[in-house]
Amino acid sequence: MIAELMEILKFVLGFLPWILLLVLPTDSWDALRKVVVICLIASVVFSWKDLRNRFILQWCTLAFFLFCAVAFYGFEWIWLARHMGIVANGFLTGVIWFTVLIGQPFALQYARADLPQERWYDTEMIRGCRFISIFWGTLLLVPTVLAVFQLYYPAALSDRFYFYVNLLCIIFGIFYTTSYKRKKRKQREAVSRSAVRS
Repeated sequence: MIAELMEILKFVLGFLPWILLLVLPTDSWDALRKVVVICLIASVVFSWKDLRNRFILQWCTLAFFLFCAVAFYGFEWIWLARHMGIVANGFLTGVIWFTVLIGQPFALQYARADLPQERWYDTEMIRGCRFISIFWGTLLLVPTVLAVFQLYYPAALSDRFYFYVNLLCIIFGIFYTTSYKRKKRKQREAVSRSAVRS
């Protein structure tokens, strides 16, 4: 149970800058600029080890918030602020799909960080990490599409609706990832016990 909670915490920390962007108030120009700086600091402080280990998701997250900070403070780029929902969701979704397409799914980098090197090329583990990464890429298409919908039909649904859908996607994704990993772990343990008995 403690190991699973630690896995959840590690996963949450990996997405922390994006979660902060979602939950902190960004309803004004000044608020959004402050939140972007907070997210930039979080992407360094809470992902320092992952940055040193060249995790693609963490480096892209850092680059995104650095770009936003420069755009807001250096150039006062209002367009980016107005379209932040689409740009942020689209960027994160795109990065996840990019890791899948280049054969380095982001979930695999997380898994390898916790495994001995002899298990890094286990085909079942690689397949599972690819599946989890595709799952997240597909799941995050939901808030991306909704952000586009909100741009064209701003009065159709309340801001709270979009917020709760985004939050539910993250919660569901973490819950599903944890459940999937638990199921695969139990399957491996069952196979190991069978092999020992025989």
